Amino acid sequence: MNLHQQVVEAFQQHFGGEPDIVVRAPGRVNLIGEHTDYNGGFVMPMAINRAMFMAIRYRGDSEVHLLSADFGHGARFDLQEFEYQKPHWCEYIKGVANGLKQRNLPLKGFDAAMLGNVPRGSGLSSSAALELAAAKAFSEVSNFPWDPVEMAVVGQEAENNWVGVNCGIMDQMISSCAQAGHAYLLDCRSLEGEHVPLPEGVKVVILDTATRRGLVDSAYNERRSQCEEAAAFFGCELLRDVEIDTFMAREDELPDLTRKRARHVITEDVRTLAAAEAMKTGDSKKLGALMDESHVSLRDDFEVSNDALNTMVETAQAQPGCLGARMTGAGFGGCAVALVEDAHVDAFVEQVPTAYQQKTDLEPAVYVTEATQGACRYHA
Repeated sequence: MNLHQQVVEAFQQHFGGEPDIVVRAPGRVNLIGEHTDYNGGFVMPMAINRAMFMAIRYRGDSEVHLLSADFGHGARFDLQEFEYQKPHWCEYIKGVANGLKQRNLPLKGFDAAMLGNVPRGSGLSSSAALELAAAKAFSEVSNFPWDPVEMAVVGQEAENNWVGVNCGIMDQMISSCAQAGHAYLLDCRSLEGEHVPLPEGVKVVILDTATRRGLVDSAYNERRSQCEEAAAFFGCELLRDVEIDTFMAREDELPDLTRKRARHVITEDVRTLAAAEAMKTGDSKKLGALMDESHVSLRDDFEVSNDALNTMVETAQAQPGCLGARMTGAGFGGCAVALVEDAHVDAFVEQVPTAYQQKTDLEPAVYVTEATQGACRYHA
């Protein structure tokens, strides 16, 4: 039974009767462009074939009745008057509703069952998938136009200002705006994006290390301040505005740690733009080489990898047909991503988990994924 069938069945059992519609919003993996988002730079994520589904039935009032089939319990709130209560999955949906209300959009209530298969805590953006599924649900039920960029901003605001998680815009943008078969080159300052086709003859493989991210908040804040310090040294608001030639001419004037952090961000922007060009010309080997370089930079200059991620990346890179691999996400655990030739995918998926487990005693998860559409009304 697929996820669509499961969420419909969960709705039937909990609410009785049939849902009127089903919506879906995907998680994401970032192919390249890490820790560049809050520096105003470039990222290139793709939406994956793991998603949050919501089966929805219209109501005639202002109440929202929810069932999380993942957690096995429900929640409800009234759109006329609601407030933040305590850390809970329902707060993401209330946060989205709050953002929509602030934009004076007319909101109507609904019953909904939710079910997702984006692994939580793995760096694949399960929260963004939930936020954009909720935004799409409100759009469908309340009949206001779907603006993918604006809805991504609503999702980010829900996470930043309602739930209290300081995230960038990338996760929500790709979950909202993605196009099947393409990654999304996003300018994190202007929010302008370009759909970039994935090269033929390769698959993207997600490698979950079975470790969950620790130290992220303090390390994130520390690196953010180091980046701001470097930008100020060059007289810029954001590192995105520092040309690589300018950096190389003056890098010796920076403190060692600040120099390393800045070097990662500035070179990562260059790599991300080069990766987009490689994809446009179908140069999968160049794309893979840039992914390898990105991991080295994240490991040595930005220092956000860990032993498990490094072991996973090295294990992947050693396999026949692997064109490139890197950690993905904030770091300190979670997932890596690899680019693998079609002819070698089956062997890769079989060999990597075994080799990784022998080295770490951890049992990883490996997903071959494809680039899927962003938030949408789902038709089985």
